[in-house]
Amino acid sequence: MATGLTQSTVEKVRRTPLELAAIATAAVPGLAPTATAFSPDDDADFDSALLLDSEGKRWRVRSPRHPEASTRLETEFMVLRAFVPAIRAELPFHVPTIAGTVRQGALTTFVYAHMQGSMLSIEELSAGSPALAREIGSALAAIHDLPLSLVTNADLPSYSANEFRQRKLNELDQAATTGKIPATLLRRWEHALEDVALWRFNTSVVHGDLHEDNLMVQDDSVTALTGWTDLRIGDPADDFAWLVASNEASFVQAVLNHYTEARRETPDVHLLRRAALLAEFALAQYLVKAMAAGHQSMTAEAESMLQTLSDDIDEQARRDEEEAAHAAEEEAARLQASEAPAGQQPPVSVMAIPDAGSSVTVAPLPAAAETVSAAPEQPVESTPNGIGEPESAADAKEPEGPTQATDGDSPAMTIPDDTSTAAISVVNVTPLHAAERS
Repeated sequence: MATGLTQSTVEKVRRTPLELAAIATAAVPGLAPTATAFSPDDDADFDSALLLDSEGKRWRVRSPRHPEASTRLETEFMVLRAFVPAIRAELPFHVPTIAGTVRQGALTTFVYAHMQGSMLSIEELSAGSPALAREIGSALAAIHDLPLSLVTNADLPSYSANEFRQRKLNELDQAATTGKIPATLLRRWEHALEDVALWRFNTSVVHGDLHEDNLMVQDDSVTALTGWTDLRIGDPADDFAWLVASNEASFVQAVLNHYTEARRETPDVHLLRRAALLAEFALAQYLVKAMAAGHQSMTAEAESMLQTLSDDIDEQARRDEEEAAHAAEEEAARLQASEAPAGQQPPVSVMAIPDAGSSVTVAPLPAAAETVSAAPEQPVESTPNGIGEPESAADAKEPEGPTQATDGDSPAMTIPDDTSTAAISVVNVTPLHAAERS
């Protein structure tokens, strides 16, 4: 109880960039900041700032807002120490270097040597050049191809495919106990988590907290990746969730294509589907986290986003049902039209005409005539096709005498091959709304 009170109190106190600069001078002896600026970060967990010193060097300060966030930063410290020079040399990007730390009670503030590049929004990233998509795909592949020993030697979390799925099921049960998750989403997530085939994948090292704020970009190149607080062995789809949540399908596909080319092993076919599920499920995790912290505005925001997602999914399901019903009606009408004679006449049974004499007498075609001359004493009767018109000049070339109806005489009996397929209703798993960071 005391811990929850302390955590809530700490979260309400937000440090300014100037205050963080003062803390940084204690962490890095000799540091003399001349300018400060706000640095984007997970505002629920950290206060961050960028500093500029008298020599023109840049620094980044991250100060935790509660003990759990402090533990995450201490974990990152262990991770960055595990990135020995040999591993850093193999990566196509830089990783941070910790310049100093300072402890204040239960919280530890970290100061990092600043990386080159800048943070871009997801809209700016998706609107970038194809070269930038290639860079992001290559960076993701480099993370997932890191040796597993990097994680196991640091005693960091490691999950098999089934353990990862079971962990998400447990988290779903926890989220359901809040009573604030729409039933549509609970059913949707439960069905996806129970689909065992969806969760057959090879585990790899994953960043675990990858999003646009942890990506440093300069001139269409990924210069650095930051935020290594959740490194683990798990599902590679974890690191794609932020991309799928952007709803920029062409950008996501371009990144995936370059990722596939750069990986040492072929990714599984369900990677993006799981990424979509994880992007949606992040909203439930955000709700649970907000309620545990007693943060009312975050809780209300999470509830609103969950309801919006549920409404969008219900609307999409309704549209899919209507499209499927419309497609089925069109297919039925097409099949009926192909089986019925022209003019919607009833089906005609074709059989040989009894030998009762010639019903139509056709005169031979004169050399200089263009029309057919029928015997005046005999009226023109209806032909077997039932349309009641005189026979054409082409028909007049047939010899006189009784006509024998064949399968080719009536156009109604010509049924085209049915090569169509029934309409398939595909439910997109791609989330329509991604979690916004406060």
